[in-house]
Amino acid sequence: MPSPSLLLLLPLLLPFPSFLPKILTLNTKPVMKDRPPSSYGAVYVPPHHRLRSVITCQNYTSSASFDANPKNPITVAGFPPPQQQQEDRDRFPRQNSPYISAYDDAITEEGSDRDFDLSSHPGAGPSDNIEQWKRKLTMLSRDKDKQELISREKKDRLDFDQIAILASRMGLYSHLYAKVVVVSKVPLPNYRFDLDDRRPQREVTLPLGLLRRVEAHVSEFSSQKSRTNQSFSDVSFSRSSSICSLATDDGLFEAPEPLASTKVVMDRVHWRRSMQLRDQQRSWQESSGGQEMLEFRRSLPAYKEKDAVLSAISQNQVVIISGETGCGKTTQIPQFILESEIESLRGAGCSIICTQPRRISAMSVSERVAAERGENLGESVGYKVRLEGVKGRDTHLLFCTTGILLRRLLVDRSLKGVSHVIVDEIHERGMNEDFLLIVLKDLLPRRPELRLILMSATLDAELFASYFGSSRVIHIPGFTYPVRTHFLEDILEMTSYKLTPYNQIDDYGQERMWKMSKQAPRKRKSQIACVVEDALKAADLKDYSPQTWESLSCWNPDSIGFNFIENLLCYICENERPGAILVFMTGWDDISSLKEKLQAHPILGDSTQFLLLACHGSMASSEQRLIFDEPKDGVRKIVLATNIAETSITINDVVFVLDCGKAKETSYDALNNTPCLLPSWISKVSAQQRRGRAGRVQPGECYHLYPRCVYDAFVEYQLPEILRTPLQSLCLQIKSLKLGSISEFLSRALQSPELLAVQNAIEYLKLIAALDENENLTVLGRYITMLPVEPKLGKMLLLGAILNCLDPVLTIVSGLSVRDPFLTPLDKKDLAEAAKSQFSRDYSDHLAIIRAYEGWKKAERDYAGYDYCWKNFLSAQSMKAIDALRKEFFSLLRDTGLVDADPTSYNAWGYDEHLIRAVICYGLYPGVCSIVNNEKSFSLKTMEDGQVLLYSNSVNSREAKIPYPWLVFNEKIKVNSVFLRDSTALIDSALLLFGGSILKGDTHGHLKMLGGYLEFFMKPAVADMYIGLRRELDDLIQDKLLNPRLDINAYRQLLSAVRLLISEDQCDGRFVFGRQVHLQSSSETFVAATQPALVSRTESGPGGDNSKSQLQTLLTRAGYAAPTYKTKQLKNNQFFATVEFNGMQIMGQPCSNKKSAEKDAAAEALQWLMGESRTGHEYINHMSMRLKKSKKDHN
Repeated sequence: MPSPSLLLLLPLLLPFPSFLPKILTLNTKPVMKDRPPSSYGAVYVPPHHRLRSVITCQNYTSSASFDANPKNPITVAGFPPPQQQQEDRDRFPRQNSPYISAYDDAITEEGSDRDFDLSSHPGAGPSDNIEQWKRKLTMLSRDKDKQELISREKKDRLDFDQIAILASRMGLYSHLYAKVVVVSKVPLPNYRFDLDDRRPQREVTLPLGLLRRVEAHVSEFSSQKSRTNQSFSDVSFSRSSSICSLATDDGLFEAPEPLASTKVVMDRVHWRRSMQLRDQQRSWQESSGGQEMLEFRRSLPAYKEKDAVLSAISQNQVVIISGETGCGKTTQIPQFILESEIESLRGAGCSIICTQPRRISAMSVSERVAAERGENLGESVGYKVRLEGVKGRDTHLLFCTTGILLRRLLVDRSLKGVSHVIVDEIHERGMNEDFLLIVLKDLLPRRPELRLILMSATLDAELFASYFGSSRVIHIPGFTYPVRTHFLEDILEMTSYKLTPYNQIDDYGQERMWKMSKQAPRKRKSQIACVVEDALKAADLKDYSPQTWESLSCWNPDSIGFNFIENLLCYICENERPGAILVFMTGWDDISSLKEKLQAHPILGDSTQFLLLACHGSMASSEQRLIFDEPKDGVRKIVLATNIAETSITINDVVFVLDCGKAKETSYDALNNTPCLLPSWISKVSAQQRRGRAGRVQPGECYHLYPRCVYDAFVEYQLPEILRTPLQSLCLQIKSLKLGSISEFLSRALQSPELLAVQNAIEYLKLIAALDENENLTVLGRYITMLPVEPKLGKMLLLGAILNCLDPVLTIVSGLSVRDPFLTPLDKKDLAEAAKSQFSRDYSDHLAIIRAYEGWKKAERDYAGYDYCWKNFLSAQSMKAIDALRKEFFSLLRDTGLVDADPTSYNAWGYDEHLIRAVICYGLYPGVCSIVNNEKSFSLKTMEDGQVLLYSNSVNSREAKIPYPWLVFNEKIKVNSVFLRDSTALIDSALLLFGGSILKGDTHGHLKMLGGYLEFFMKPAVADMYIGLRRELDDLIQDKLLNPRLDINAYRQLLSAVRLLISEDQCDGRFVFGRQVHLQSSSETFVAATQPALVSRTESGPGGDNSKSQLQTLLTRAGYAAPTYKTKQLKNNQFFATVEFNGMQIMGQPCSNKKSAEKDAAAEALQWLMGESRTGHEYINHMSMRLKKSKKDHN
């Protein structure tokens, strides 16, 4: 045990912050400084911090309680008073473990829960330790004020499996975080930075010359500000008026009620227009083309229910229509309503909006309906999707995506003029659809004349009927041609194909890397595999051959099975009748990889016999439409599609469907605040929809690439998106529509999301300053709601406009809103990576997008855009989408008044890459991770995940080292590990000035961000400079948002200081680990600043003494034993030493020889004991006397 005297003296020996050694260990557990939870008003605190307090145990001692006057004990927030502690000691007589606060400064690597049966351990009887834990956990359960127990005891880590079982039986949660055992009343995340003793802390150093130049700019700005104080007062006045103009009041976008005389005139106009519409409709219906089309429509099952549908809509405000596949509901129900209104001379006042979950559905259905009405698209029927639309002045039936209707609700909360809203494919339960239902449910009482029709092929009608109360349900039987169904066992039997462990490895992505490195896939059982295992064991396969049995036993449910699909396509082409083939895949990677594989096939790759097409949500509309075109005679069409082809679209010539049974689905882990993108099994409803695609216009065949028993285990309906995705954008929409409390509004959803997911979203929006502490929209938040992008990308656009570097920021935001423009063909991966690397020379995926787009734009002017994309492995469709989005975003920003049409103003600093990095940081924060460079690589850590990895397509993933301390990233996704996508390296100054709120730490020169996860240590003057610059920069942004016409030239000196700092900060600082912060007085700070610096750590010190002799003198004069040294030789022939004294071990840095290593270790010990800038004989004598006196006092 270390001497109590030495421990008690540590606060005295360290009167100012000192640089701790790299590794500091005690023979017993170190006493750490407790950090009580800060209020999370302006600072982000993760949910698991807000829910916890701690229970103190007998010999827990916080360094915060060390006080020279024992009569005045210091109470730490969250801990019981001394009397209560005594009661706890009485209740736990044998308790003797150092339990430490959850807000301790030390941290740990990620751990994981492990479940073992207590009886499986030999001799696992009720030990003394387990008995103690029983009492502790019992008391924890009974104590309403305590949330968790934390132990760093080795014996508790060894007994963790038994403790976990014990906790589980008592309804508690447990987790082993490397060297820390935690038992809690609430679920525990996978990682807690407050328990990680290897969390990076940053020491920031700036050159003196740079500081002086920055100070000169700041001084000049302050002088200008004081001279123009009156001007700033005028700005304040205009700010208040701008707030009023910016707010979207209820009646702002609604037309005033017309005068009585005007109303009479309008009624006459509407009557004449309604008469014209009726005459046009009758003329078409009586024509030969109209009669022919009417005959076709009458053959649809939906037409037989026309009168029942119209009667239900006239008598009920809400009608639910369950129409089976092929009944014609999507095209016919909207027409029934429109025709009825026109025939009743209400056509001029009829306005029907029909939402579709996907743009391709809205476009294709509108074209079909317009054709059935004998019109051109854009007359009475139109469509509107993002970036595209065909809508005329006389359009009365508009097909659109759900997001378009929600955007309209932003400016027209009552949907004035709309008579009918039809929500199609409601069974898919997308987040926008569920959100729209809540809004419409609240709107219906205020608009009794509005009619709501919900439609789906497969609908849980009772669920929706009960949600809307009184509503009519109509079922329409479907019509599809017979479809023969084949499951995996049938296909294997039919084709005699043999599955092996080696022919199912898909040739791309992670499995491709495994295959190329000749490693067998080593994966945990995935969610997909777990579902399958039990189902296969119980399957009845007695009617199948032994080879089929053997193949099924080798089947890998995690793979798509490219080889198997290729073989099955060949079988169909050789043995079945003509007809198109539709293959359902999980995502773009699968589609593009399989397409490349098929194109290389000697038969399927023959373009004279086969037409290979792809269909994905990110493709251009013109390319998506190609799937509807019939090929030439003798050519078979093969369409590779995601679940986009499941509903609302009909590919007439499809006869065969291949269903992989999976879809890439985002799930959201609210506890760890991490989205996961993994292939998952589809629902039975989705499988039926896929099967139905084969029988729409003729008999077909469906091949399910999974066993029947797996299908039987599918869930009936997919989990609603609102329950499995982050909710930030949704919460912002709620506030923009002035729908009240976010939590209360979402509680009214058809199925309410998890409360923790809602809290995470609200905290995020507060962190990025989109919401204030009362959950009201801030000025920044109002602007963000005007932009149809994620909040973080909206922030980036706004700052780019304010700081006159908009053009490159438009490219970045547009690039992040579409599919990755950089392609990686399997057979040319090295060439593709080399092509991408030429666009990025500065550790940034975002800057690479800018350079790629600028090169493409230049080539487009020379009509060489496609050649440019082909040579540089770029997606032409993504480039075109980026170009279109740039124009849309610029138009929206111009509407806000932040920019005008003059590029010399809004893009004056577009060339400054340092400023662009800072703007990227402003948008992507708090998506930040630390970079700690090792000898051959680097490690990354985030606040919520601990160790993370970079996505393989990132330019930074190919680097051995990144000479920056920080990365900001666009998104993180958990597959097996957590991966970061689209990252940019940052310097300290960019993060401090453009990240989140900065809080002063416990000492001068100590700054904190992200609730204390990010800690910075620097000279007090430097810290004050950062805080002052950040405050002025925030004021500038606020002023500009409130007054868009504000002349930014008034802030030129301020911006010059900021640009100088972010361009010339050379990242001269370093990361330290486990640094403790000790409170200090101002006098001690002054003394510390005036002490001379230490000389070389391995040379002789003042008076001819080296660090070893200085350390020995210090300890022996105080009556302690002389220090001992242990030296070890490293593989690179360097040496490092550990010095041990009084139970304490301190390690030095590697040196070229043994003697220097020991001196370095001694120097580390001296710096830790005395502070790094104090040395010399007089000071050593002084410290020796203090040590000696302390030892006598405590003997």
